[in-house]
Amino acid sequence: MRIVVKIGSNLLTDKSGRINRKRIHSFAREISELVNKSLEIVMVSSGAIASGLKKLGWKSKPKEIRKKQATAAVGQPLLMWMYEQYFLKYKKHIAQILLTRDDLSDRVRYINAKNTILTLLEMGVIPIINENDTVATDEIKFGDNDQLAALVSGLIEANHLIILSDVQGLYTSDPKKDPDAKIIKHVREFSKEIETIAKPASTGYGTGGMYSKVIAAKKATSFGIPVHIVSGRKYGSIKAVIEGREIGTYFEPVKERVTSRKGWIAYATRAKGNVIIDDGAVKALLKNGKSLLPSGIKKVEGEFDVGDAVYCIDERGDKIAKGLVNYSSCEIRLIKGKKSSEIEKILGYKYADEVIHRDNLVILL
Repeated sequence: MRIVVKIGSNLLTDKSGRINRKRIHSFAREISELVNKSLEIVMVSSGAIASGLKKLGWKSKPKEIRKKQATAAVGQPLLMWMYEQYFLKYKKHIAQILLTRDDLSDRVRYINAKNTILTLLEMGVIPIINENDTVATDEIKFGDNDQLAALVSGLIEANHLIILSDVQGLYTSDPKKDPDAKIIKHVREFSKEIETIAKPASTGYGTGGMYSKVIAAKKATSFGIPVHIVSGRKYGSIKAVIEGREIGTYFEPVKERVTSRKGWIAYATRAKGNVIIDDGAVKALLKNGKSLLPSGIKKVEGEFDVGDAVYCIDERGDKIAKGLVNYSSCEIRLIKGKKSSEIEKILGYKYADEVIHRDNLVILL
């Protein structure tokens, strides 16, 4: 069994913002015990900036991007050194992998990352993955490590994603404010109600990052991977999930999972632009499982090249699909609204009849 365990900064730091060594020791002990039972475990761990703050003697996280990056650069070696210390107590070796979104949006680098992680697991080494905060900017960030954990789960075709939180799971409302709040033990599908409960705009509860965890769970379950959000404050939570005990919030995987390639298109690639499509094209994509032809395109937004990812958006502004284009933005502007048989006459050449082939297209609704 292959498991991804995501550990957030809130679990790795105490009230003063310092790294909680006892908790790192606890995670090292529990994960080592599970690895001894022939489980393959990949960790996605935050904590670089928090570690850097302590080392630099700063009391709060800097606001400037360059200072955040510098703080992460100072803190990442310290964080890994602590993990190394405690895992060695249980005779386990660890490896550090730092990623940015660009590493996973490029197909070759995506496959290389997968091969590296799987090779480490074959060697009995525990990979510890973090976003490369020292170089990541808003443009190339995953957003947070919840999203990174979901992508890594799909990347390595994990059997389970366990997101360790500072609360027991997803509640009906903020348990810190509402004494009647109840934990939602089982989520069978991602309704608007579930997302609304976790959204920061609906309750203060979401400001702690629960919305991000729910969105990450939605991504991972689309790969056919079951997800648990559980409290990481007590020893044994990971083991309890693996043993099938009722704990935290369980997100049921979809029955018709997306392929690894389509999951990469949907979640790992960065969209470089949009194509606005008419209602006929929407029906062809959603109801008939067809490719996107130039005749269904009304407008092109942004500049992109052949092979880039773009969103297919209906005339009401809703994102219908995402796919890899066979033509550049300049070429599509010339052939939009035209029949496929006219492409060669207009451009002087033709790569394909489709602007996006259905094999390279993922429905987002």
